[in-house]
Amino acid sequence: MFTAVISIRWEHLLKKIKNNNLKNKILKQLFFNQSLSCLDLSEQVNKSIPFVTKVINEMIEENIVIEDGYAPSSGGRRPLMYSLKPNEMFIVSVAMDQLTTRITIIDSLNNYVKPLETYELLLKDNDNAIPQLIEYIKDYIQRSGIPEKKIIGVGIGMPGFIDTEKGVNYTFLPTSDKSLQEQLSEALSLPVFIDNDSSLIALAELKFGMAKSKQTALVINMSWGVGLGMILNGELFRGHTGFAGEFSHIPTSENDTLCSCGKRGCLETEASLLLVAQKALDEVKSGTVTSLSTILEMSPKNAAKAIMEAANKGDQYAVELFLNVGYALGKGVAILIHIINPEVIIISGRGAEIGKILLPSIQQALHKYAIPRLADSTALSISSMGFDAEIIGAAALVIENLDKATSEPVQELMD
Repeated sequence: MFTAVISIRWEHLLKKIKNNNLKNKILKQLFFNQSLSCLDLSEQVNKSIPFVTKVINEMIEENIVIEDGYAPSSGGRRPLMYSLKPNEMFIVSVAMDQLTTRITIIDSLNNYVKPLETYELLLKDNDNAIPQLIEYIKDYIQRSGIPEKKIIGVGIGMPGFIDTEKGVNYTFLPTSDKSLQEQLSEALSLPVFIDNDSSLIALAELKFGMAKSKQTALVINMSWGVGLGMILNGELFRGHTGFAGEFSHIPTSENDTLCSCGKRGCLETEASLLLVAQKALDEVKSGTVTSLSTILEMSPKNAAKAIMEAANKGDQYAVELFLNVGYALGKGVAILIHIINPEVIIISGRGAEIGKILLPSIQQALHKYAIPRLADSTALSISSMGFDAEIIGAAALVIENLDKATSEPVQELMD
């Protein structure tokens, strides 16, 4: 009798765990697709329609899912659609680069529920960077007025060599006895997930953008450096040790400029926004005639922004700077096309703002350096997300790792 009771309890526990795993899968599908029918969900999670219907009804009772009306008519019976319930689940999304940090909170419908805020936070040689980051996130959450029990996690994109399994950034934000991920999670009392900024930009494009439903896509993160996110076989590809995509350090340049990695001839020395800004500052000081004379009073970061704005307004000098950048990028893109043979290459990140200027010179370089049969089968696109992609990807990172989150808010949501 005692053995039978244990067996019944064990079966009940296994069923509950199984249902929670299925709920995680359903929650992910609804977050990434917004609204789906039971048939759609059944196909996505590979479970029978009756079983999915049962679990969906449980999630409705738990205030996780709501009925979202009927799908548009396609000639037959219209299926009932489901979506995640608004105002029940929130994600803190953080996008970092070497100079600034942006923070917002995103809801279950992937909307910003609080205005995005930007903080000056230098990562290089800043021993106080981690405490500052923690303070900024804590303060933002407190001022948001959103109960912490409704926040399921914090997703953070950042530059550097990041081991997502160990939660370590080997380039910036060093820690001693605990991993960066552990330190942040303990300080914030929330599950925290970190990843490389370019990988998260690619994740955003895969889940919501121009790489959705693509099997092979490359996403160039045009920013202060030049990053690359890789989508292979319809999934984000990180490589053997997690560091795949160091596009900016391909040796394509004949110049002798020392790169931040310690090598010379890297693509980054010709194509990063900070290098463009520094070149412009030097040349304007030397007497180059342009409407950009005011950049002499700016930091390289603000100068880069001003140069992009001027290029989009037609300033000839600014346009020529980015035409040169595009040609340098094109040499690197030719190498990527020859190795990967992707369906699409997407210009994303901060530099998507001047993407329409970059594309012609990228194409010019491809005509010179790429095999036509390969280049002609690869589409070149400018991201519609642009600078928002990393923020969107940071939220997607939390959803992707939902089954790894063990905090009470997530347990309450799933129980």
